[in-house]
Amino acid sequence: MIARPQRATVLRRAVRVTVAASVGFYPLLYGAGLPVAALYALFAPIAMGLLSVVPGSGPQRSSVMLRALPPALVLATLGTLLAVDTWAAVGGMLVIGFLLAFTAVAGPRPAGIAPGLQLFYILACFPPYAPDTLVERLAGLTAGALLLAACEILLPDPAAPSYRERLAAALDEAARGAAPAGAPPQRLRDAGSTLRLADVPPAERPAGAGRTDRALEQAGRSARRLLDQLAILAEAPPAPADPETAALLGRVAELCTACARFLRTGGRPPPAGALEEAMRAFQADRVRLASGPPGERLPVDVLRRQSRVLALAESARMVEITVDIATHGGPTEPAAPREVFWYAELSTPRLWARRVLGNVTFRSVLFQNAVRTALGLAAARAVAGSLDLAHGFWVLLAVLTLGRTTAGATWRAVRLAVAGNAAGALVAGALVIGLGRHTDVYAAPLAPVMLAAFALGPLLGIAYAQALFTLVVATAFAQIAPVTWRLSEARMIDVVTGSVIGLLCGLLAWPAGARREVHRAMAGLLRTCAPLVPVTAQALLVPPGGSRTAPDTLPGVHRLRLAEAAYAQFRAETPVDGESDRADWHAVLIAASHMLLGAQWLPRFGLRPASGASDASAAWARETASRLVARTDRIARLLTAEQPGPTPRSAPDRDPPSPLSVDLEVWMTGLAHQLARIESSLTPAPGEDPPVTPRGRTARPG
Repeated sequence: MIARPQRATVLRRAVRVTVAASVGFYPLLYGAGLPVAALYALFAPIAMGLLSVVPGSGPQRSSVMLRALPPALVLATLGTLLAVDTWAAVGGMLVIGFLLAFTAVAGPRPAGIAPGLQLFYILACFPPYAPDTLVERLAGLTAGALLLAACEILLPDPAAPSYRERLAAALDEAARGAAPAGAPPQRLRDAGSTLRLADVPPAERPAGAGRTDRALEQAGRSARRLLDQLAILAEAPPAPADPETAALLGRVAELCTACARFLRTGGRPPPAGALEEAMRAFQADRVRLASGPPGERLPVDVLRRQSRVLALAESARMVEITVDIATHGGPTEPAAPREVFWYAELSTPRLWARRVLGNVTFRSVLFQNAVRTALGLAAARAVAGSLDLAHGFWVLLAVLTLGRTTAGATWRAVRLAVAGNAAGALVAGALVIGLGRHTDVYAAPLAPVMLAAFALGPLLGIAYAQALFTLVVATAFAQIAPVTWRLSEARMIDVVTGSVIGLLCGLLAWPAGARREVHRAMAGLLRTCAPLVPVTAQALLVPPGGSRTAPDTLPGVHRLRLAEAAYAQFRAETPVDGESDRADWHAVLIAASHMLLGAQWLPRFGLRPASGASDASAAWARETASRLVARTDRIARLLTAEQPGPTPRSAPDRDPPSPLSVDLEVWMTGLAHQLARIESSLTPAPGEDPPVTPRGRTARPG
C-alpha cells in the first residue's frame, strides 16, 4: 500500500504532465494545424515528467528539464537524420543508448532524465524519413518541455531537507553525545542513520564527482562513524574519572557545534587545527605516563576509553576538514593526510575523468546496465526496422520501460505488462469501433484518460499502467490520423516484441543483476583492504626514528566505491521468488571502512614510546594482524564460493597493554568482532539451508 504522501506526489505529477501535454497538444493540432508538432508536444511532458524520474523539488526538476532541453533537441535532430537507413538508426541507438544510460555515473538527476532523452531519439529515428518536418518536431518538443518546466514551478512537490541540513542536525546530536551529560546510544545511532544515502531523497544525495559533493559525502560518512563511536562509548562500562579525556570530548563537542552552525549559516568557521593540536597533546601525555614509573601508569580500562575517544576525535577532525572543503569548494588549509583527501586539490575535469574511467569496467554495475540497455535498444531498433513494424518505436519503448537489472524481475514486469496491454488493447479496440474514424470525437476523452493513466498507473502497478497507457496512445493517435482497431493490434505486437527482446538481453547480459557482482565486489574489497592491517601494525611497532611504510589506501577507496555501487543496486532489485541473501553487506562495508580509517589515523596519531613496543606487544600485534588477514581471506572465499580455509584461532590473552598497543588492540578487536558477525551471516545456523552463492551453489564452511 502506497503511503498518503506518496499518493499525493503521484497525483501532483499526473496533473502536471496532463496539463503540460494538453496545453501543448490541442492548440498545435487544432489551432495551428501542425500534427507532428502536436505529437512531440504531447510526448515531451510524458518523456520528461513520467518516463523520467527526476528527483528534487519543483524548481530543481524544472532546472534539470531546462538544461536537458538542448541535448533533447540534438537527439531529436540526430534521430530525424539517421532515420534515412535502418542500420544507421541502429548504430546511433547503440551509441546514444550507452552514453545516456552511463550518465548514471554523474548522479541521480542526470540518471533520472536519461530515459526521457532516450525517447526523443527513439521517436525521431523511425520512418518516415522526413527531414522537412525537423523544425516542426523541434518546435513541439520545445513547447512540451517548457510547459512541463512551468508546471513544475506552479504545482511543485514539497522540498525535502538538504543534505547540509541533515548533516548539521546530526552534528548537533554528536555535540550532545560528546557533552558531559551525554545522549542515549540509540538516539545517536538514529541520528547517524539519517545520513545514509539510501535514506536520503535522490535529489539531495551528494553524488556528484566535484569537490563539494565528494566532501559532503565524506563528511556524512565521518559523522555517522563519529555518532556510532559515541554510542559505543556510552555503552562501555564506566571508567575512572579522567580529566584529559573529558577535555578532549569537550573539544569534540565544540567542534561539532561550530561545524553545524557553519553549515547552516556559512558564518565564522571553526578554528583550524585546534582539535588536531589537542589530539597530539592528548596522545603525548598518554605516552609520557606509560613511560613513567609504574605507580603513575593509568589503569587498562582508562587506556581503552582514551583510545576510543582518540579514535572518535579523529572522526570529528575529518568532519572539520570535509565541511571546510564542502563550504568553500576547496580546502582553505592543507587537508592532511593527502591520501584521505586526495580530491581536495584536483580540478573538476580531473575528478570527473576519475569518476568516468573508474566505472569503465565490466565490474561496474553502472557500466553493465549501460551495456545491457544499449544492446537491448539497438536490437529492438534492428528488429522493428527489419520487420517494418507499424509504430515500431513502441518496441523500443517496451525495452526501455520494462527492462530490469535481473532476468527474474524483467520476466515479472513483462508478464504484467503483456496482460495489461492485452486488456488495454481490447478496450481501445472497442473504443475505436464505437467512436468510428472521426478524429475530432477523441479530443474530449484524451485529457481525462491521460490523468487517469498517469495517476492510477503508478499506484496500481505495471499491468494497469500499460492498459491505461494503451488507451492514451489510441485516443492521441486517433486525432492525428484516422485509425482502426488494428492500432491496438499493432501496439500489442510491438510490446510483445520489445518484451521478448528485453528478456533475451536480461538472460544474456548479467542475468543475476547485482547479485553476482555484489559478491565479487565485496570479496575484492576485503582482499584489497586486509593487507592494510599488518602494514598499519608494523608502522606503529617501528621505534621513533625508524623508517616505516605509510599504508596505501587509494586502491581500497576505489574498491569501496565499486562495492557501494553494487550494493546500492542490489538493494534496489526485487529478489527472485525463493531466493534470499543472508549476507550482511552493510557489515562488510563497515569493516572495510574500519580498516581504511584505522590505516589512515593510527600511524598519524599513534605516537610511540621512546623505547618502542615491548617484545610481547609486538608479537601479539603481528600475530593478531596475521589472523585477521586469514579471517578476511576466509570470508572472501565464502563470498566467491571458493573452498575456505579453517577458522583462525582467537588471539591469546596477554598482559595489560601500553598506550601504543592499546590503540592497536581496540582497533583490531573491533575489526575481529565485525568479521565474526560477517562470517556468521554467511554460514547457516543449525537447521537452516546454506546461503545461496553467486554461482547458484550453496556455501559450505570449511
